[in-house]
Amino acid sequence: MVAVLPEPPLLVPELATGASAGVRQLRAAVADAATRLAGAARRWIAVGSDPGGRRTVGPHARGSFRGFGVGVEVTLGPTSGGGSDPCLPLPLLIAGWAAAGTGEVVSVRGELLPPHAPGPDCAALGAALAAECASDPEPVGLLVIGDGAAVGVGRDPRFVRLRDTAAAFDDTVVAALAAADVDALAGLDAGLAESLYATGRAPWQVLAEVTGPGWRGELLYSAAPHGATYHVAVWTPST
Repeated sequence: MVAVLPEPPLLVPELATGASAGVRQLRAAVADAATRLAGAARRWIAVGSDPGGRRTVGPHARGSFRGFGVGVEVTLGPTSGGGSDPCLPLPLLIAGWAAAGTGEVVSVRGELLPPHAPGPDCAALGAALAAECASDPEPVGLLVIGDGAAVGVGRDPRFVRLRDTAAAFDDTVVAALAAADVDALAGLDAGLAESLYATGRAPWQVLAEVTGPGWRGELLYSAAPHGATYHVAVWTPST
């Protein structure tokens, strides 16, 4: 099973009190997707993008949202030990927070790529993860983390000219997530996504290679409550 989540810190209630109705709907969709993933698998592989580049982060890691204003602690696994990593990347903070919110004992391993990772690199990671999951006798959940286009609100000229392009990009992503269209995700343009600050492009292209055809998509949420587009979806095998 696959859950697709965004990564805004406003998901965490302690970081954004007095949330709007749209944010409350987003949080509910994220909780639904994470709970369903935990019901299908207690070991997750979380794929996200981070400027620190390609690396693997094991389930022993700990982190905190202190850098976003409140010291909400996060662990990636039940045996996480040692000190908290002040630089644990945002996708993994969200992964650990979402896992904890399910109420289940979940172990999360992080797989990170640079935001500008070319499509072939995403496909290579996806193929390796697909082979790993296929050979594991226990179910493995895939958590794919990243945002859609983020071109702001208001009249900033840097963003106004990109809004039609951003809308078309997000429409493509929405349709692909809803239909489990791996070809559409694999075909996303890396340069365009980078210009739109869409951090989900690389993780979504990993998803396309991990799954391939034969999956059913369900879109739980897609909106831009604060100038960035957030998508939540769940994919399940169709057979």
